[in-house]
Amino acid sequence: QVQLVESGGGLVQAGGSLRLSCAASGRTFSSYAMGWFRQAPGKEREFVAAISWSGGSTYYADSVKGRFTISRDNAKNTVYLQMNSLKPEDTAVYYCAADFDPQDHGSRWAYDYWGQGTQVTVSS
Repeated sequence: QVQLVESGGGLVQAGGSLRLSCAASGRTFSSYAMGWFRQAPGKEREFVAAISWSGGSTYYADSVKGRFTISRDNAKNTVYLQMNSLKPEDTAVYYCAADFDPQDHGSRWAYDYWGQGTQVTVSS
């Protein structure tokens, strides 16, 4: 069982940066692959980035590649999403997700555990 709590969202101007954090409970955090997803009003939840249990592999949606960076600190039970060069279309609620062995890192259906989300708003 893993419980996830996101933080770090807020309001930022286009071109700015934010760093999201996702703190996980449980002693087995280092065994879980982690993902970030986002959902804008009226839209489906979509994949943003994912990272393997070791941090050795990372995956990104094309829309954020080169601007966002996912990382993890297993000693702190935390995964991060550094977001640079933010655009108004990045506005959404951002969710952290965890799974022991996701078959498809980019699929929302592959993750068993979810946080409550944190709002990111990018103004133009």
